[in-house]
Amino acid sequence: MNPSQGRLGQTILAQSLRHEYTRYNAAQRALLIAKKQYSKKKGTTDEADSLANGGNAIYIDKLYSKWSKDPGSVDQSWDAYFSGKPRSISSARQRQPKKRKWQPTSVAERAGSTAPTPAPEADWKYIDDHLVVQAIIRAYQTRGHLAADLDPLGIVGPTGHSLATDDKKMQAARAVLRQHYSYIFNDLNALFKLPKSTLIGGDEQFLPLREILDRLERVYCGHIGVEYMMITSIFKSNWIRQHFEKPGVINFKPEEKKLILERLTRSTGFENFLAKKFSSEKRFGLEGCDIMIPVMKEIIDQSNKCGVESVLIGMAHRGRLNVLANVCRKPMKEILSQFHGLKATDSGSGDVKYHLGLFTERLNRQSNKNVRITVVANPSHLEFVNPVVLGKARAEMFLRGDYQGNKVLPMLIHGDASFCGQGVVYESIHMSDLPSYTTHGTIHVVSNNQVGFTTDPRFSRSSRYCTDVARVVNAPIFHVNADDPEACVHCARVAALWRAKFHKDVVIDIVGYRRNGHNEADEPMFTQPLMYQRIRKLKNCTVQYAEKLTRDGVIKMDEYTEMVKKYDTICNEAFEESKKIKTFKNSHWLDSPWPGYFQGRDRLRVCPTGVNMKILQHIGEIYSSPPPPEHKFEVHKGILRILGLRKNMIKEKVADWSLGEAFAIGSLVKDGIHVRISGQDVERGTFSHRHHVLHHQTKDKACYNSLQHLYPDQAPYDVCNSSLSECAILGFEMGYSMANPNTLVIWEAQFGDFANTAQPIIDTFLASGETKWVRQSGLCVFLPHSMEGMGPEHSSGRIERFLQLSDDDPDCFPDMCDSDHVARQLMNVNWIVTNLTTPANLFHALRRQVAMGFRKPLINFSPKSLLRHPKARSPFRDFNECSAFQRVIPDTGNASQCPEIVKQLVFCTGKVYYDLLKEREDHQQEQTCALVRVEQICPFPYDLVLEQVKKYEKAELVWFQEEHKNQGAWSYVQPRFDTTLLQMEADNRGITYLGRAPNSASSTGNKAQHYTEYNAIMTSLFGELTEENKKRIKEIKEQEQKAAIKQSEASLVKAKQAKMKEDPNKKGEKKEGDKKEGEKKEGGPKGDQKAGAKGAPPAPAGKAETPKPSAKAAPAAAAGPPSKTSPSPAHKSSAAEARATAAAPSPARNPGQERDSGKKPKLAQKEVVPSDKSKDDREAPKRAADRDNKQGKDENKSCKRSKKSEDEAAPDDPTSSL
Repeated sequence: MNPSQGRLGQTILAQSLRHEYTRYNAAQRALLIAKKQYSKKKGTTDEADSLANGGNAIYIDKLYSKWSKDPGSVDQSWDAYFSGKPRSISSARQRQPKKRKWQPTSVAERAGSTAPTPAPEADWKYIDDHLVVQAIIRAYQTRGHLAADLDPLGIVGPTGHSLATDDKKMQAARAVLRQHYSYIFNDLNALFKLPKSTLIGGDEQFLPLREILDRLERVYCGHIGVEYMMITSIFKSNWIRQHFEKPGVINFKPEEKKLILERLTRSTGFENFLAKKFSSEKRFGLEGCDIMIPVMKEIIDQSNKCGVESVLIGMAHRGRLNVLANVCRKPMKEILSQFHGLKATDSGSGDVKYHLGLFTERLNRQSNKNVRITVVANPSHLEFVNPVVLGKARAEMFLRGDYQGNKVLPMLIHGDASFCGQGVVYESIHMSDLPSYTTHGTIHVVSNNQVGFTTDPRFSRSSRYCTDVARVVNAPIFHVNADDPEACVHCARVAALWRAKFHKDVVIDIVGYRRNGHNEADEPMFTQPLMYQRIRKLKNCTVQYAEKLTRDGVIKMDEYTEMVKKYDTICNEAFEESKKIKTFKNSHWLDSPWPGYFQGRDRLRVCPTGVNMKILQHIGEIYSSPPPPEHKFEVHKGILRILGLRKNMIKEKVADWSLGEAFAIGSLVKDGIHVRISGQDVERGTFSHRHHVLHHQTKDKACYNSLQHLYPDQAPYDVCNSSLSECAILGFEMGYSMANPNTLVIWEAQFGDFANTAQPIIDTFLASGETKWVRQSGLCVFLPHSMEGMGPEHSSGRIERFLQLSDDDPDCFPDMCDSDHVARQLMNVNWIVTNLTTPANLFHALRRQVAMGFRKPLINFSPKSLLRHPKARSPFRDFNECSAFQRVIPDTGNASQCPEIVKQLVFCTGKVYYDLLKEREDHQQEQTCALVRVEQICPFPYDLVLEQVKKYEKAELVWFQEEHKNQGAWSYVQPRFDTTLLQMEADNRGITYLGRAPNSASSTGNKAQHYTEYNAIMTSLFGELTEENKKRIKEIKEQEQKAAIKQSEASLVKAKQAKMKEDPNKKGEKKEGDKKEGEKKEGGPKGDQKAGAKGAPPAPAGKAETPKPSAKAAPAAAAGPPSKTSPSPAHKSSAAEARATAAAPSPARNPGQERDSGKKPKLAQKEVVPSDKSKDDREAPKRAADRDNKQGKDENKSCKRSKKSEDEAAPDDPTSSL
């Protein structure tokens, strides 16, 4: 430290306040001393008065001089003392009149009296002095960093602009003290009792004002500026004071100082060697902030001593090579060989040397313990590696059973401009205390160059410091001058101890400079001439510190010279060895190796994905049941209805989307695979379809997840509601998936459109991570996607963007000769893109992610309306051991029986298939139009598409999509269809596009426009509805209405019969006639109503349900509550339909029931209760059916057409069982 800085307080106050010296009144101090003297005369002592000591004899002498000149100029007690009158202070206080208790005065009394209320007798000046001193101490603690000497260049003053030396000191004092700056004191030697809020006194409780100011200046206004007063915990604040305020706390032993110098020498020597050998190469050196290497090593040393076994580092390009060489101890020859332009012998395109990652494990010499160090590979998007590192750290904590962060430490290295300029920094820090995302403290180190590329801080941020973003989580921030190595290392030590103690984030802001330009080829004088004039004259930090240690007698200059020479020799030897290296492997720079995973594994073997029916039944039973009674868990009534619907599906052995997903998760955790689902609202599901986490209705924070209680030895299943962030959360899950291949990680966007804000993670990590860094990931991304009239930001997951990033060749037809061609095709592509239409295919797709002998990201465009669509269901046989993932689902209806008469072969993907299915039925074109679903878009299923094209050799080939022509999958599939046709030498055939016209927006936000577009694209394929079509539609509606009336009648009869059976069991409180009258008024048995209110499951198929009067009854859709999304055209009747059936409204019906079966039709989920008790009971079902039809109009329309096609489906159709 500079001793002159520690005298700032006395310089200021001695010059500005000394002329007021004589005005200071020390009567109270003298009074206390007098009390001590009188006590001694009487033979008593008062040990509590610690001010009565010889140090204040000067005050008595001065007071005596004043009294001898004028006895009235001193206090009466001193007059009595000096005149020798027989009285004491205690007796004087006893003779004082008793103080009256203060009582408020009335308004009239205050109005009649102009005199103010007299203050109680006390030495207010003495009290005020102590209060001011306490305020000064707090001012230094709060704002002392504003006056700290942080800039090694001396350009930026404490107020943010250039100042002269004297003026700078004055401004610093004013910036800290503010209104207390001109406060009048008697003298700087006055003693003050130190408050408990400071530890500058050490073991001393009293210090003169001069020493108080001097110590505060050294602590808070030296080369360290500490921001911590925003922390609300007194314990944490005092902990920081113990490590900064206590006298002598920054005290390094000679051997520690030598170690700092040695590490500095290596840091500077590495950069100097590269500058000498590769002067024209970009390396983004660390010159000007060389101290960062000792800081990082000190953090690792201290953390390793505290029990940390693994350190994960995320950083941008600046200083990365130095970190690899001197922190990770990567062999120098391998680093230098990257400058020679070698060719890789393994797969991957590679990356520039200052983006590469590293994984190493070595012995830490300071702690004598092993430590694993990982530097995560990073693209040029500076800060986007942050959430990836955090996710990987969280996964390692899980694998190690480290639930407090004691064994794993994430450390992030930032640049000053990027730390305050990129929003992902805030998103990442914001996760620090979220239960499912916390890493229990991250150490942030800012390499502050005071310039961003060529932009000054005044143009790159609005805040004073680049680190102000960390204040949002109350992280302590240590600003430190980069040219004071001991101060920097002390801050690193405190940061490591802070994290180990409190498991919270902490920031070290190393304020340095950049000796060269942004890279070594830049000329910085173009934009920062004054700064670089000073830099050119400034000695580097290592030389300055070596000279300081020489002056202090710690080392001799010859020792430093020997250090430099020794390291230079190491570098030269490594350089000669690097010349012998002719090739290298990208895998040698892998940051996330999976030891043992690939050894002995056949990568082309894909394990079966089907499971035993008993496992499905077991998972389904638990998934559809409420928490066990012993949990005393109160479940929402709506959830009980959903569980009842699930129970019915289990009985019928059919699964909707939610159940299919639960089968996949439950079977994976049974096999020991850890499953994690993350995203916004994933516990419930954006569209209220999942409901994996149930919440107690009367107790806060009481939850139940049935999938966590399937088997006693199952793997963990975590479902994590995230913050409203896509970029950081997706990056976090990306990092989580890198840690262990036997983990299935799923990130689900609220809507597919919202992946826009995570595009840097998708582009630079997910799509290209394996190609650049040979790093695999099995992350699954769910993007809800379909055109349902919800507007341009709630419709499209942007399929075209993901397909454009796919790296399979559209002009190359893959080799299909061997049996492993499917696995080989998956292994050779960068990721898998699907748009699934059945729950069974979702089940197999998720299980295939783990069953493959390698890992690939899965991008699945998940449905919205299909979550409850009556057709989007799969029978249990599609999940068994004989089933597998279907890349293409062919048409199994009438068209497949007679392919020679098919006129149109329509390929499609996703939800639009069900729209086409309904329209084909309405237009009665089941025999002439074949619908083929492409479930896996990338890699393109050439073999299966070729098979379908050959089967329907006379049909016109059509690609139909609901997206606009410049969007969706058309631009991806078109050249691949052409390649397929060339393979079969069908020059006379081509693929035709049908769908929406090109548009810059992904969707219209106008419902009328949406339906107009829908009708237009459907008409372009099927033509207009004929009169025969309209007549047939009308007949179907009439049949449905009659069936609903019969259903209601049967339900009412059953309810009355149940009531009659229950009546004999009731207590005889009323007569039989009263009971019948009550039954007639209530319209049904009370017992059944009560059971319905409790959310009892619906009646089994073929049985009537008990009616109950409830405005919140379940809608007609059999899959649960209605979706929040607007009904798609698949759930709407066309304009011609509406006109044809305007006079015949259809009642509610169960969309999953077969019309021609021998069973009676089911009652709609919304149960019916007669409301007019004066009419005949036979009219009640009709009125109830009409009322249900009005309330569930959209739901009824969605199932009218699906009912017909379901009845006519072929026996081998997967949906025929519905």
